[in-house]
Amino acid sequence: MTTVSPSGETSAAGIATVPANKTSVRRVAIASCIGTTIEFYDFFIYGTAAALVFPTVFFPALGATAGTVASFATFAVAFIARPVGAMLFGHFGDRIGRKKTLISTLLLMGISTLLIGLLPGAATIGIAAPIILVVLRFGQGFAVGGEWAGATLLTAEYAPPGKRGLYAMFPQLGPAIAFILSSSTFLITGAVLGDTNQAFLDYGWRIPFLFSIVLVGIGLYMRLAIEETPVFKAEQAERVAAEKNEAPRTLPFLDAWRFQSKEILLSAGALACLFAFFYMGTAFLTSYGTKTLGFSRPFVLSVGIASAFVFGAAIIVSALYSDRIGRRKVIMISCGMAVVWALVLFPLLDTGSPIAFVLGMFGTLMIFGIAYGPCGALLPEMFQTRYRYTGAGLGYNLAGVLGGAVPPLIAAPLASAYGSMAIGIMLAVLGVLSFVCTWALVETKDHAL
Repeated sequence: MTTVSPSGETSAAGIATVPANKTSVRRVAIASCIGTTIEFYDFFIYGTAAALVFPTVFFPALGATAGTVASFATFAVAFIARPVGAMLFGHFGDRIGRKKTLISTLLLMGISTLLIGLLPGAATIGIAAPIILVVLRFGQGFAVGGEWAGATLLTAEYAPPGKRGLYAMFPQLGPAIAFILSSSTFLITGAVLGDTNQAFLDYGWRIPFLFSIVLVGIGLYMRLAIEETPVFKAEQAERVAAEKNEAPRTLPFLDAWRFQSKEILLSAGALACLFAFFYMGTAFLTSYGTKTLGFSRPFVLSVGIASAFVFGAAIIVSALYSDRIGRRKVIMISCGMAVVWALVLFPLLDTGSPIAFVLGMFGTLMIFGIAYGPCGALLPEMFQTRYRYTGAGLGYNLAGVLGGAVPPLIAAPLASAYGSMAIGIMLAVLGVLSFVCTWALVETKDHAL
């Protein structure tokens, strides 16, 4: 593969000169962190609203239990959309560049979220309301499907050798910051309007969605200020030269699946438990704490904010350790902890103690964070440059289907039929699956990009 020197010259292969890239690694890290924060803020406020108000606003005729199931079914739609977004945006990310594609994902997410905030409820437009909600939720998932891989590729491809875990940590911090922002906006809105009154149900919940357009503007400014990665520029120059010599490349998706389908499937299995704990900690426990355990919404949201700090700290520590001991070992530690914690979580929560709920949230998001920190470097390191965006995005978002789409659909019915312990068993099974798949992966921390 063509290499690029700091001065911007190519290797002796002499294909084409790639201009030197003047964007600093620090600027890329900050831009990636801000970008994923905005994208996941939009994603999280939907999960919070699905737990707190959507059953009443969009599914009032179904009753409390069925309305909650329907609401979380719309939450799961985004995880189904994510692999589709990974394929489409991955194609363009591998063809026209990481930067341009990430600007598109940010705009799509921002528009979808804004329209959800403007969408009338079922009392106003009837059955059209939940249908439009599902379409817009699909748009959110479609955007996130292309966002994560591009943001992590930006930092991983800029990072110096031996520090990819450190720099790929920055886009991984986005969800932790976003969870703090999303819970805070709902907490403040509820405190001002009264989160149990009609004003909150009519328009108060919409404020966090409408506020996201401000964050999108900030994110666009940051992303327009960075340059394309040197690694992609070198690969693009090589591809152009190859096509001039009548050797055109196939589609990135076909290449990724043809040459590295094993890695795509194993990475999906390895991260499935991560997504399940992500869903449990950020959406299901918000609903479980208010509706089943009877805690107040301000208390549950405040615990969520505090747990996000634990989540962020776990990401930082695990990402740094992954540069020292390897990505696989850190993720396997998380999976082992997940199996044990899954069997303890609901007996702990069902004591009804506020302290137990705090410990449950902290433990769930800490385990998620331990696995999430290294995966920002792991997946980009697993795939070749010409289809890296597509391959990393597919592995990550297929894990989202298995770990993020399935649990929302079956958690509430499982709890109703067999008790809350059944949810813990489901999570433990996913933990075992992820442990085995991670063990089967090759360590990547010393791979050159």
